[in-house]
Amino acid sequence: MDKGALVVIDMLNDFILPGSPLEVPDARRAVPAVRREIERARAAGRPVIYLCDSHDPDDAEFGRFGWPPHAVAGTRGAEVVEPLRPEARDTIIAKRTYSGFHQTELDAALRGLGISRLRLAGCVSHICVLFTAADAVLRGYEVTVVRDAVAGLDPVEHAAALRIMQRALGAQIEGGIPALPRMGIAS
Repeated sequence: MDKGALVVIDMLNDFILPGSPLEVPDARRAVPAVRREIERARAAGRPVIYLCDSHDPDDAEFGRFGWPPHAVAGTRGAEVVEPLRPEARDTIIAKRTYSGFHQTELDAALRGLGISRLRLAGCVSHICVLFTAADAVLRGYEVTVVRDAVAGLDPVEHAAALRIMQRALGAQIEGGIPALPRMGIAS
């Protein structure tokens, strides 16, 4: 059977709330669309899987990549934002880096459920969404990215990530590809 699941990526307090350490303002705009996707998946009986950054206080990602400390395990910042709160039937998978597949049980959980199609929502489109999409495609999953349910830190990088996911990975971009903002970049 060809089954699908919704994967919600890093819709956490430390990315969404105003003034949070790694605030992604556009992610607040995406919350209603992510909520819509969650409600649709649950109504259809499809699994909802939350991928959540969960870092140690001295995580190497903070120094190596220059990110401020964020989503430290056990803190309020590492929790899913209230409007998108997981239910008991949902799956929560902690991740320590960009891809939700890297050193996590995501692939095993999906295969155990017979999942072959993924709908991706969340942030950051040009980092965690992109790397998770790439690893999903490389593992043989069919990937759809829901355009109004993903957000980036920068509009140029966001648009470029969607183009890469479509053109290089073969992902479906539901809602289409936005034009690249004019900044001397050829489209």
